[in-house]
Amino acid sequence: MHIDKSKVDKVILITGAGSGMGQLAAQNFSKQGAKVAALDVNADGLATTAEGFEGIKTWQLDITDFDAVNQVVAQIVAELGPIDSVYNAAAIMPFGKLTDQANAVQHKIMHINYGGLVNIAQATLPAMVARGEGDFISFASSAALIPTMLTGAYSASKAAVALYTEILYHENINSGLRFACVCPIVVKTPLLQQARDTVWPKMLDSGAPMQAQEVLDEIDDCLKKGKFWVYAGKGAQMGARMRRFFPSLIWQQVHKTEGF
Repeated sequence: MHIDKSKVDKVILITGAGSGMGQLAAQNFSKQGAKVAALDVNADGLATTAEGFEGIKTWQLDITDFDAVNQVVAQIVAELGPIDSVYNAAAIMPFGKLTDQANAVQHKIMHINYGGLVNIAQATLPAMVARGEGDFISFASSAALIPTMLTGAYSASKAAVALYTEILYHENINSGLRFACVCPIVVKTPLLQQARDTVWPKMLDSGAPMQAQEVLDEIDDCLKKGKFWVYAGKGAQMGARMRRFFPSLIWQQVHKTEGF
């Protein structure tokens, strides 16, 4: 991680900050002198995130509750100042065959992964657009772009995240804000274990998982270069191109690998 002095005193809101990518991002930004608003439903995880970091202030929050999201955003602005950057890292990732996975689980995945993004966007972006500056980062996934089996509900939620963020970017393209949609390959975080504890597609065993810091570094690089799509990890961009131009070949490989 490099020290970015431009982050000093910036207010950075991070969802899913109680573990994994969000936790690491919160701690990184705090080391760089930012004022971090760390949001998560997991109070214990937030306590771990903030331990030893004076620049991290935590809010326990269910991001599917729009009224609560608005209240917390108002508190952040009142206590820390106008929000400069938003990192939407909150997500859950249980896998399962679509006809087997519980109905309630499939709806919960969409409510958190996609619905939470909608709530955060509507609560934060109007003021950021009015100020004419800031960063808005959504964490999608290569699973949003490259289909496989046994990930259906999660992949659908991340596809929604990707398309929503892309349209959001183009609707605000002259606003002065920088937008990024992050589509990494498999990343070594607690979210990965959540998936492994359900079912695990063989397609995802094609290579070693990325480290979370590698993804965060790629985001920084793409923001500086003005790139909207952050294809993090070996094969991420190539996979997206294969999906676009040769979808039948992708599915042939999926069926061959999964064995059904």
